[in-house]
Formats: sequence, C-alpha cells, structure tokens
Amino acid sequence: MSEGRTLRAEVEAARSVLAAAGVPSPESDAVALAAFALSTDPGEVRARMILRVPAHEAFTERYAGLVADRATRVPLQHLTGTAHFRRLALTVGPGVFVPRPETEVVAGLAIKAAEDAGASPRVVDLCTGSGALALAVKDEVPGAEVLAVEISDLAHAWAVANRDRLGLDVDIRLGDAAEAFPELEGAVDVVVSNPPYIPQDAVPVDPEVRDHDPEVALYGRSDDGLAVPRAVAARAAALLRPGGVLVMEHADTQGQSLPRALWATGQWSDVQDHPDLAGRPRVTVARR
Repeated sequence: MSEGRTLRAEVEAARSVLAAAGVPSPESDAVALAAFALSTDPGEVRARMILRVPAHEAFTERYAGLVADRATRVPLQHLTGTAHFRRLALTVGPGVFVPRPETEVVAGLAIKAAEDAGASPRVVDLCTGSGALALAVKDEVPGAEVLAVEISDLAHAWAVANRDRLGLDVDIRLGDAAEAFPELEGAVDVVVSNPPYIPQDAVPVDPEVRDHDPEVALYGRSDDGLAVPRAVAARAAALLRPGGVLVMEHADTQGQSLPRALWATGQWSDVQDHPDLAGRPRVTVARR
C-alpha cells in the first residue's frame, strides 16, 4: 500500500490482500481494521471512502501492519481487541475464546427463559469464557441475579475485566463448571452454557480457531465431543429448580446426539433443539 492514495484505495488494496490470504470476510475486515486504525467506526470509514478522503502516512503505516497480521489469520478481534456480542462490545485477546455470532441465538433463548421465570430470576452461566452470555443476560434482564464460572484463569481475567468495564453486576468465579455453586443446588431458574464440544480428534479448519482459541474452550474431551457437555448438563440438573431451564450450545453435527444424551439421563423433559441464524442445529433447550 503506497503513500499518497485515498482511503478508498487503501481499503480496496487491503481487501485484495485479505482475500488472497483466504480470510472469509475480506471486505468487512478491511473496513473494520481501517476503522480501528482511524479510531472511528466502519460507517465513517465507508463515508470517507465515498468522498475519496486522502489516507495520511501515519494511518497507512499502521493499517499496513494490521492488514499483514490479519493476512496471517490472526483473529480480527485480537487485532482490534473487541468482539461485538448482541448489545455489548467485549474485550478479548489471547487466552480467551472469541464469542461467535451464532452464540447470540443462545443468549436470546437464555434471556427469554429468564424473562419467563419472573421478576428476579437467578441465572448461572457455566463455562463463561469472556463472559459473553452472562453479561448479555444481565444487560438485557437487569433484574436477574447472574452468576458465572470459568475454569481458565486467563479467560476468567478477561471476563472480570469485561464485567468491570461494562459495569454489570455479575458474580464471576474461577472454578470447574462440573462442581460450581454448591450453595445454589435446586435454586436456579436458568442455566446457560457454551461448553467445549469439538470432538477430541477433530481439528478446526479455520486458523483463527485452530491456532488462536484456547484448546480448553474447544475440545469436548471425547470422540463425540459430548463428555464436557454431559458433565455440564449434569451440573445444571443439580442446580436448577423443578421447571428450570437449561440452554446449551452445541456443534451443528450434535443437534440429535446432545438431545438424545439429555433424554437418556431421565433428568429432563421437553428437550428441544433450535437452529442458529444460518439454519444449522445449534442450541438445545431442556426443562428440569
């Protein structure tokens, strides 16, 4: 990317670089990185592109470095430090799973279950990672008591930092989801979880996931990927009151196997699976 060009030319060149590197969304990533380099938003970048505003040297140098890093498949969110999730802007980076758009469907189902539970529902997020699900629930159901647990000390630190920056009152603990919150057994209205669920021998194709998301947040520790989800569901069964609701994300290949596993325990009723926005199996909802 050479000096003296317009912002539009710089972004279009970046898009070509990212497309050649196999980045799945080169155009939007090129704009997002430009917005980050300019300390503005993508809408403003697009407006300046239309107006053919010049690209200044300081921007050009910074932007070139960001684009080069993204071309090596460093996650966009690691470069900008931000992952957008429903109404929240979460801080993320190395050591924490980057929340995905499909998980917003999980959050929506948990929020509905919390709202249906009454004025002051108690919601627990098992395997909270960056805190995305717990914080989204508290943000959209302010009257809820929300608690969360994360086993990774690095991810726990990211979740606490997000909570404190957003000013949301969520109790975030460091610990094992399979043993969490013994004092709340039988007293929780909603348990939500995005547990590790990738089959143990399945290696993610996307470098952003394979090389940058922590393994503890990815692999379900069994050939079918369901060892961790089963353990988390067992803990949810102990935590939920009669009639309480579990909302759990799963891989798009587990839309039948996870509901079957829950039915087989005899602990759940009204087990249903829900698709994500792309129509793929994504979330199992079960009633205690």
